[in-house]
Amino acid sequence: MASAPSLAPCEYKTGRTLGQGSYAVVKEAVKISTGEKFAVKVISKKLMHGREHMILNEIDVLKKLSKGHPNIVTLWDYFETPNNLYLVIDLCTGGELFDRICDKGSFYEGDAADIIRIVLDAVGYLHDHQIVHRDIKPENLLFKTKESLKDLVIADFGLSRIVDEDKFEGLMTTCGTPGYMAPEVIEKKGHGKAVDLWSIGVLTYFLLCGYTPFDYDAATQADEISNILHGRFSFAPEYWGDVSDLAKDFISKLLRVDPHDRMTVHQALAHPWMRMFDNPSMDVDSPATPIIDLLPQVRNRLKLKGIRGFRVAAETVIATNKFKHTSPQSSAADLANGINAFNIQEYRPKSEDHNGDNLMVLPPRR
Repeated sequence: MASAPSLAPCEYKTGRTLGQGSYAVVKEAVKISTGEKFAVKVISKKLMHGREHMILNEIDVLKKLSKGHPNIVTLWDYFETPNNLYLVIDLCTGGELFDRICDKGSFYEGDAADIIRIVLDAVGYLHDHQIVHRDIKPENLLFKTKESLKDLVIADFGLSRIVDEDKFEGLMTTCGTPGYMAPEVIEKKGHGKAVDLWSIGVLTYFLLCGYTPFDYDAATQADEISNILHGRFSFAPEYWGDVSDLAKDFISKLLRVDPHDRMTVHQALAHPWMRMFDNPSMDVDSPATPIIDLLPQVRNRLKLKGIRGFRVAAETVIATNKFKHTSPQSSAADLANGINAFNIQEYRPKSEDHNGDNLMVLPPRR
């Protein structure tokens, strides 16, 4: 039996809490030897018991991707102690996506297009490396600084998968956030890269109006699930009157129930909406080129929907063996009940749980 790694002097000093989730807390940290600042994701082994594969998977994915793309979070180091696992990643001080939007003085359709272009480019890098993220949502889009929207990075790769290109329709686990799940994920029909494009379609819709496409007229989550499975959504004129037809076309070509009918990431990057706001020859005063500030109405609807409550409610769904009672033939209500049964509870650890915890070096995994 191999001996356990020995305790080493603490290499990082942790500071204020940056964020908290179901099984982890993210803290600001300084590397003692260099003074460099990082974020450290502190993961409770107790709360992750039975789901350790998610963290090992996240490490594997980030090791493959780190430093390869400016808009994908970098894993700089990883350690463990008897109680916790630590992932040392980029320090992102610019906040989450919707916090940043709500704090801005203005937000135009062109800003939304810029954000989606960055996300598509990063997801394209993932797909080119045979990785499906499977949890694209606002909470996993962070800004490194407050200076520029271009500082956006995709984070949290716990649900991502490295898959053989020839088996890209073989992923069967139900995972993700309900409002952003593609139909084939909910129905467990097998899924691949196209699920990320569906999530980007939902994200684009949300950016432009402040609510998600499938819960607009849904009284229950079963109604929302039914809307997703049937691809039922609309562009209500009172909320979408100031948004371009090209944006609506872009969204419609991503929110298609059949994954084979959805745009690929490279097709989405080539869509005219992606080029609409960076063409120097375009007449910015043309009615076809929206220059309306969307922030007041988006912010108001985010407040009405309770974005803070939404963030807590939109917990990651992890399918377990107990979820097997649902099948591709299950009703929307059965599927919604199955999803709700496995929402991970919010974890808010005390700050002293992690302070002063000596770090144990975790040997590189072979």
